Amino acid sequence: MHRLYVGLFFLIGISITIILAVNGYKYYSTPVEERFFQEDHSMLKPSGILGHGIGILGTLMMMFGVVIYMVRKRARRFFNWGYLKHWLEFHIFLCTVGPILVLFHTSFKFGGIVSVSFWSMAAVVFSGVIGRFIYVRIPRTIQGKELDIKQLNEMSSDLSTRLAREITIGEQLAAKINHLSDLNRYKHIALKNSFAYIIQDYFRMRFALSALKRDMIEKNIHRMKRKEILSLTKTKLILTRRIAYLRTMQKLFKYWHIVHLPFAITMFVIMFVHVAVTIIFGYKWIF
Repeated sequence: MHRLYVGLFFLIGISITIILAVNGYKYYSTPVEERFFQEDHSMLKPSGILGHGIGILGTLMMMFGVVIYMVRKRARRFFNWGYLKHWLEFHIFLCTVGPILVLFHTSFKFGGIVSVSFWSMAAVVFSGVIGRFIYVRIPRTIQGKELDIKQLNEMSSDLSTRLAREITIGEQLAAKINHLSDLNRYKHIALKNSFAYIIQDYFRMRFALSALKRDMIEKNIHRMKRKEILSLTKTKLILTRRIAYLRTMQKLFKYWHIVHLPFAITMFVIMFVHVAVTIIFGYKWIF
């Protein structure tokens, strides 16, 4: 159900982008000074029926996406309203599709103070992608609460006990998996090279899991048993990496907020000014 939930967001976002791009390609690819003579000009221009409408919809999606996530995250009375990660995914969906609609609203032409809002919006989306990358690497409960180092070590110890009972593999492969799950190898990793090390570590983990799978196939271990052992091993390796990077990721997330928030505030302030000016000048869409 969760995959369906996320997949539906992805499908809607891609579909909206393709439909708007295909139907408006001729207009958007025409030089700005010649667009007035296009038959779709009255529909797709920023003040047109469709152009104005998708701008309003995109703005509302971004505002709604920010508000509902902040309320769910901070208001204690809503803590039991679904899992925080599902609300985060909904927030990401609204704050990704919203900017896409705003981009088509501008008809790919923006200047003056509005361009500051647009590029702030682009920075918010880009930094949001980075923020998501950091967020998922900070271990949390299913309700979204951060786990402390003591809880993580207890989970790691439990996984080690279970793996010791379940796995019977060659000494060379066992040594490689033990090396990958050794916290000491992360001791000298600095903040500046943490991203590169995470990427390298990901591929090391994938190769080790592939080797473990081949080893179990050669030993004719039952498929369901193989799946369980692989799942436990993968969880152990991921947990080890997250314990090692816990403080680094918490620092990065703190710095990320310092960058992300000003761009978001700038975007919304200029956006509200833009909306107010358009209303004052009589651009009221269909109302």
